[in-house]
Amino acid sequence: MCEKPLLYQRAAEIGVDIPPTYAFSSLEEASRAEIRFPVILKPNMGGGRDQFSRAKVIRADDRSSLLEAYRAAADQIGFPNVVVQELIPGGGESQFSYAALWHEGRPVAEFAARRRRQFPVDFGYTSTFVQVVDEPRVIEAARRILASIDYCGLVEVEFKHDKRDDRMRVLDVNPRPWSWFGLAAAAGLDLGGMLWTIAAGDKTGADGARPGVSWMYLIRDVAAGLRLISTGRLSVREYLGSFAGVRAWATFSLSDPIPAMADIPLTAWRVLTRRFLKIQ
Repeated sequence: MCEKPLLYQRAAEIGVDIPPTYAFSSLEEASRAEIRFPVILKPNMGGGRDQFSRAKVIRADDRSSLLEAYRAAADQIGFPNVVVQELIPGGGESQFSYAALWHEGRPVAEFAARRRRQFPVDFGYTSTFVQVVDEPRVIEAARRILASIDYCGLVEVEFKHDKRDDRMRVLDVNPRPWSWFGLAAAAGLDLGGMLWTIAAGDKTGADGARPGVSWMYLIRDVAAGLRLISTGRLSVREYLGSFAGVRAWATFSLSDPIPAMADIPLTAWRVLTRRFLKIQ
């Protein structure tokens, strides 16, 4: 599940939609293949420390930029480890997730969420505003994937809604706590607590997550919101209205304000080094 080519292979076998993906093993193949641009390049697995892996996603709008990016990426992680996919239109608002705890090949608790905003707004390093939603297609597709491997544990499965054909296409599976993990407990499904209960040998039950409950990474969401507002993709009223459902924050807590205070200079430094000084 963690290695994207194998994930996409399994998804195709069980009838779960994936983004159109190109299989190359050399620059020569990439230079001759029929490709629908724009495309994105990403590593086959996350967690790498090289520049390409830390970038997570690189966009190519034509063949020359694809070959340049493909060559640079392959130099760092090897040709077989570079995934090239057709870019599915839409930003964070088109991304959905399945969040759950599984035990003995079955879901103990689960819900769907929508990444309303991310930073940067088109290819986000991190979610900034996530909301519980009712999206049965995401739940059904994720169940099929996880049941096929008899999954056990915490998991987040990421999808992107393709507006061109109204399909949910699987992107990644993350078998670990994720950035907006705190949304689960805020919405009524304390997945971490349930995991502890199961590990202790006790039974646990759960109702559904409350729709509309949201999580926000405030300082980065302000940056994402300003960007979307400046380009006409979000109104000020819509942005301010999104605070109404926030019940969980990435770093802010009245009982412990130090993490939120420390996050301001850390985020400023991250933006300075990555966006302006180009330091990865």
